Parts: sequence; structure tokens; C-alpha cells
Amino acid sequence: MRDTTVAGVDRTEGLDMTGVSVFVGGPIQHAIRDEGFHQPLRHAIRDIIDAVSAANGTVFSAHVAEKFGADTALFSPGQVSVRDYDWMRRCDVFVPVLPVDAAGELMRTDGTHVELGWASALGRPIVVVTPTPMAPNASHLLRGLPSVGDVTVFDLAEARAHPAELLRLLDKLGREAVMSE
Repeated sequence: MRDTTVAGVDRTEGLDMTGVSVFVGGPIQHAIRDEGFHQPLRHAIRDIIDAVSAANGTVFSAHVAEKFGADTALFSPGQVSVRDYDWMRRCDVFVPVLPVDAAGELMRTDGTHVELGWASALGRPIVVVTPTPMAPNASHLLRGLPSVGDVTVFDLAEARAHPAELLRLLDKLGREAVMSE
């Protein structure tokens, strides 16, 4: 049997997400700054992608496809919509990363909110990774989404400090989704 331990991730011995697909989303357009992509967001998304990949999970990510904004202009709105909707239909779990700015307000991310609608309408489990408690400027629809969908809010700082906890949750939800198909 091969070693499925995720290097550098705490307490993940034996965690193998083979067969589980995770769509990792979050701001792109509003995360592009004059100096480049918002670095804390880049690191948070990259850490999640790397952890899922290291555990043999499949990752769908516009951030990777668009090189964290460097290649965004190469894609038409139609291409992005078709690609992301296809990923949503194919994923087992949707993980939107919703960061806050220096004032503690959610970073604008219109596309991620559309994806949240798709995920809930398609019955995908959603794990929102954001600072908790949720930012005061989060809309009623975002705050109320657990009332109509399978939504878990996972603290962004916890995800960064203890990625194995997030991976175990994603593995559990992903396997449940695969079993129910």
C-alpha cells in the first residue's frame, strides 16, 4: 500500500481523498491589485489546493487555470461561465474562500456568489472558508444559505493553522456526496 500521508499537514496519516473532487473558489477580479494578486488570499487558496492534491483529491480551480489573475484576460465571460458550471456539476464539494479586507469586510466576489447559487441549487455540499464570525457586510442570502443548502462555515484561520481538520471535513462530505449519487 502506498503512503498517502500529506506532507507538512498535521495528523493526516492515512487520509486519501482519491475519488473526491473539490472545486475551490474565491475572488479573482477583485483580488487583483496593482502589485499583483492579493497575497493572503493567494496563500490561503494555494494551501487548500495543495493539501487536497497531496491527499490525492481532484481539484478544480479557476485560480490555477487563470494563474491567479495573470491569465484572466485570456478567457471570455462565456468560457469562464461554461468551465465553472461544468466544474460545479462534476465536483463533490464546493469550497469558496471568502477573505476580508483590512476593515473586516468581505472582499467583493460576484462570481463566487453565482457559484454558491449553483452549488446550492445542484445540492452540492458547501464549505465556506472565511473568518468567523462572518463579516458584518455578508448579505442575508449568504448568511441564510445554510437554511436551504448543505453549508458549513469553516474559520479561515483554523484552515491555515490546522489544514488536516478541513481535509477530513472535505473527505467526509465528498465521500457522502459520492455515495448518494
